[in-house]
Amino acid sequence: MRNPPPAKTRQTAVAGFLSSRVNDIAPNPPPRHGSQQGSLSAKTARVLKLYAEDLRASCAERTAPHYVAGVHVFLAWLKERGLDLHEARAEDVMTYQADLYAARKKDGKPYATSSHYSRLMAIKNLFRFLHRRGYVLTNPTTNVPLPQREKRIPRTILSREEARRILDAVTGKSPRELRDRAILETFYATGIRAGELASLKVEDVDTEERILRVVLGKGGKDRNVPLTAAAAEAIEAYLVRGRRSLVGSEGSRFLFLGLKGIKLDRARLNRIVHEWTRAAGVKKNVTCHTFRHSVATHLLKGHADIRHIQALLGHASLSTTERYTRVELSDLRAVLKRAHPRGR
Repeated sequence: MRNPPPAKTRQTAVAGFLSSRVNDIAPNPPPRHGSQQGSLSAKTARVLKLYAEDLRASCAERTAPHYVAGVHVFLAWLKERGLDLHEARAEDVMTYQADLYAARKKDGKPYATSSHYSRLMAIKNLFRFLHRRGYVLTNPTTNVPLPQREKRIPRTILSREEARRILDAVTGKSPRELRDRAILETFYATGIRAGELASLKVEDVDTEERILRVVLGKGGKDRNVPLTAAAAEAIEAYLVRGRRSLVGSEGSRFLFLGLKGIKLDRARLNRIVHEWTRAAGVKKNVTCHTFRHSVATHLLKGHADIRHIQALLGHASLSTTERYTRVELSDLRAVLKRAHPRGR
């Protein structure tokens, strides 16, 4: 464990807080997130509170707590070295990165690249926020590279027949079944993320024009996506004959509601998908995200332009969408067997 140089020496090269901004921040009791984080200075605690508020306004629902947790891991690491957030330099971040790569699980195996990426992305995003708001002079993470994440092929993809069986498994006309059919049809029509679907409001859907508006999706971006005729009809049936019957629905703006009239969460949506997957006799482990993967794959096999698929799914980078082109390689075995002279 290295000892930090004297404060005066470090401050000459530090990405430190601008004193004119930090002195204006009112003291705030530091949050407690378990013993590993220890106590934070009042200034750091206040800045982190502002950062968390910014995340909640600009990021997907599940992203914010992951970033905050990653920042607290970094703060605990700094504290072990006698440093506060405002003293962190580029060299410190690089040392932290090296320690992440050297860390091992209890079984001696290294942590996944995705874990390293998440930890580093959390502090990169923090310092971008601090620099943008004028709380730091320079960003010490600017030249710190992120690890290359593995672009894995999705493990579970539904065939068109399996997707149809799951959708057709919902035949009842009760409020819950009308809701579930509308949810499943929306997942398969749009490839929408579970968090995005859960946050839909009634005014975000136009069943006549067959348009769904995703507000503040991943990355804080909005997008309009078309609905299939089947999805528009299922949503309309749910709105007319199902939603009003749900307890407390009159006071909620959310499109899809639980039986007590509250917003559905990701876990509940996955349980709905599991339930109807079993009812359809499909043996695969199907989640909400499985529909997203399957939509992309089915559109690609139907010769849709990959940039159109990118726009539908709301991918910021085309490279994220391009991983679905590798799913097509799974068809090569059948082609080889059918067409190659020695394929059999």
